[in-house]
Amino acid sequence: MTAPDSSTHTAPTPDRERLLAEVAGLPGLPGVYRWIDAQGGLLYVGKARNLKKRVSSYLQRDHDGTRIGQMVSRIARLETTVVRTEAEALLLENNLIKTLQPRFNILFRDDKSYPYLKLVTHPFPRMAYFRGAVDRKHRYFGPYPNAWAVKQTIQLMQKAFRLRTCEDTVYANRSRPCLLYQIDRCSGPCVGLVSAEDYARDVRDAERFLLGQTQEVIEDLQAQMMAFAESLEFERAAACRNRISSLSRVLQQQTVDASSLNASDRDVDVLAVKVAGGRACVNLAMVRGSRHLGDRAYFPTHVQEAAALNAALAEAIGTSEMPPEDDELDIGAPERSVETAVLEAFIAQHYTGQPVPPLLVVSHPVDKALIEALADSNGTRLRCTHQPREQRRVWLEMAAKGAELALARLLAEEGSAQARTRALVEALDLDVADAAQLRIECFDISHTAGEATQASCVVYEGHAMQSAQYRRFNIEGITGGDDYAAMRQVLTRRYAKLAEMLREGGEAVQVAEPEPDPAPESDAEATTPTRAKPRRAAQARLPDLVLVDGGRGQVSMARGVFEELGLDVALIVGVEKGEGRKVGLEELVFADGRPKVQLGHDSAALMLVAQIRDEAHRFAITGMRAKRASVRTGGSRLEDIPGIGPRKRARLLQRFGGLRGVAGAAVDELASVEGIGQELAEEIYRALH
Repeated sequence: MTAPDSSTHTAPTPDRERLLAEVAGLPGLPGVYRWIDAQGGLLYVGKARNLKKRVSSYLQRDHDGTRIGQMVSRIARLETTVVRTEAEALLLENNLIKTLQPRFNILFRDDKSYPYLKLVTHPFPRMAYFRGAVDRKHRYFGPYPNAWAVKQTIQLMQKAFRLRTCEDTVYANRSRPCLLYQIDRCSGPCVGLVSAEDYARDVRDAERFLLGQTQEVIEDLQAQMMAFAESLEFERAAACRNRISSLSRVLQQQTVDASSLNASDRDVDVLAVKVAGGRACVNLAMVRGSRHLGDRAYFPTHVQEAAALNAALAEAIGTSEMPPEDDELDIGAPERSVETAVLEAFIAQHYTGQPVPPLLVVSHPVDKALIEALADSNGTRLRCTHQPREQRRVWLEMAAKGAELALARLLAEEGSAQARTRALVEALDLDVADAAQLRIECFDISHTAGEATQASCVVYEGHAMQSAQYRRFNIEGITGGDDYAAMRQVLTRRYAKLAEMLREGGEAVQVAEPEPDPAPESDAEATTPTRAKPRRAAQARLPDLVLVDGGRGQVSMARGVFEELGLDVALIVGVEKGEGRKVGLEELVFADGRPKVQLGHDSAALMLVAQIRDEAHRFAITGMRAKRASVRTGGSRLEDIPGIGPRKRARLLQRFGGLRGVAGAAVDELASVEGIGQELAEEIYRALH
């Protein structure tokens, strides 16, 4: 390693000398390195073909005034992991980036798994929407970019091939065909209205269509239509004609010239990147079986930090006495663009640990070593092109336009959100230096005639609602319908521990989050009981504004809680409905005695307050409904029985129409439910009688 030049470098500090000594002892092998600050925070994760050369490039000279200088000045510790190959380094690097989220890496949010269309193994297979880990028991087609694309494909399959979509339990208990048969969306296998041979042929045709063999399927249908017509089976010939028409319309909508594609290239991912306004968008369009299934936009974070860091590092290596490795930089060389850096980060993070189609079409050239490493890690042959022709060029142009529109929409929304935040800060004269740091917590109470009372707390910070920080609280020990007591309880539970910690440790301390009642991660999960999640540490601080949905009564109750806890009552603002409870006429009520404020109906500040208030109301209502449904169906009473879990509970309630029906069923009837044996049926009967 080249020694620092005393004429241009400051004297090494003890930490720098220790790091230099560590770097000198590194091997010239592939691996992953991690820069860590004095507080143990992860600054950056990188991969290297040669650890010693790569890591030493950070310490070759001072980087004062640059982005890399900001990071290097904070480095206190180095961690490295030696691996066998570059492919292993790629996997490890991106697993660490996704799980640890370093400060100076480009980060893409790790979305939930993509949805698939599933053909369930059965004598008469059914189609189903599926999201999760696939297995070999059933057939899966996809992945699809979103749920809408899967459901649209299922509707097409119903029209063209009339495959069933009902659950097996429903299928086994039908005595007459359902509505889908009446509207010609199912062939009625549940009541024997289609033979096993004909249904199997429809399944094969559907599979071939999903695999991209559309023209072959249409030709077979045309042959069948002619055969039926010659045998004077005109109704069956008309059915084939209708299928051909449906499939032809799909092909026209997809605008795909399948003749320009090789059979191995009919599964393609198209990636287009757009950078503007300090933000970036990668638009991923999925083509499966020559069908354009749709696209999804991804917006990474830390784009400016990572791009500036790597550009500075490229310059440092380019001016150092040590020859750089030609494929070591995240951007690779000074002339390579931010778009390329973002695209490479997306490819590395997105495809690590999940299947990759045989062809990637990209808007900007990416490092060949990255594609080779990705192919090695997946054990597949992978090609990548950034100058496509014919149909692939059309797809890329569509994806690029989608990226441009999505990024423009994001920038417009962020600009609007920032304007609303600033307007609220100015309207309420809040003591906030940076509007992006403004934190608002809003509370609402929801119940039905005093039943299943729940309180919600939603959080607004960084110009956006922070759904991961939402909390619900079960309210107990109060008179049903007493909203004031409910508000007192939720505010006490939310801020009591925080107030104590703040008195002991200052304005911001590391504490465990308050103990709210577990809440569903999404409204889709709100219909089932939830399990408590592990507590996690959080940087605790009081919000800059506490909104309560209500007028003087709720504000007075909140004021009393804050006075007891020793907190600043000036933080509390009530959102009181205006005359006639009309939207836009809300008034703000202050706990510190200031007169009411009525913002104009077109005020950006009022729009933000209404947005937060409405979100708290929505979140409270969904929780209340889920709790009420659980109480009324008696789900928890069933799950108290040993051996009864969510699945068996659902089967019992579905079969007998509710807890009353389960309680009225005989032991033999209970035992006939899938998964319920004789012994468990007797246990259920005893528990409910």
